[in-house]
Amino acid sequence: ALTPQGQALLGYAKAILRLSEEARTLMKGNSGAFHLRIGASDNLTSTWLPAALKKFQDSRSARTLEIQISDPTTLLEVMDRGELDLIIGCRCRGDQSGIHLWNEPLRWAFGKAPLDADALIPLAVFPEPCPYRDAALAALASKNCTWRIASVSPSLGSLTAMAAAGLAVTPLNSSSIPPGLQSAEANERLPPLPDVEFVAHVRPGLSEENALLTRSVIDWITANRPQDGRAARRPEPRRTP
Repeated sequence: ALTPQGQALLGYAKAILRLSEEARTLMKGNSGAFHLRIGASDNLTSTWLPAALKKFQDSRSARTLEIQISDPTTLLEVMDRGELDLIIGCRCRGDQSGIHLWNEPLRWAFGKAPLDADALIPLAVFPEPCPYRDAALAALASKNCTWRIASVSPSLGSLTAMAAAGLAVTPLNSSSIPPGLQSAEANERLPPLPDVEFVAHVRPGLSEENALLTRSVIDWITANRPQDGRAARRPEPRRTP
């Protein structure tokens, strides 16, 4: 298995090869502008993805990107209507659709103030359908944990604000957890969570140029993503929320 540094180097190598292939394809004929329509979920577009896409767009002349933000299920419906070219999203619990890009730990995020140890575990979650929500509820059920829904929001900022205030715990991929929150893979009350698989969905029937541009975006995102959300944070001691 490759080390994290090896995986990063492999991503950059793929991006360089794809850029060379893109240049050769475009030199053969059409030199006009290309517009790519991308769908992504809020947890990506509220964190590192916009900066990575801006750098990609700046590195290529006459290439523009349009970003639509929603949950993966809704985005796939939009793609089925021919209104998106590429979706970057996630999957859990055995779903095999999409092109696998990388895995990332799913973690419990919570504030610094401890929650009532005798009360039901309050959860802040994305609306259904959501792989994070499904994974968290399945893990809690497997350990016979008692819980309640404290907040439902499509906004990552709202979920992390609820957690920071001490009103709830929220299951998030590690690179989406802001530095002001505690996080844990598990503790005395919270069960372990699975890894999240990030995947790409590409619309069939793209032109050769747009198909190549799509593959270049995928390689770029994979190479420029946070390599390990946990490594970017100081480890926190396990505690009961």
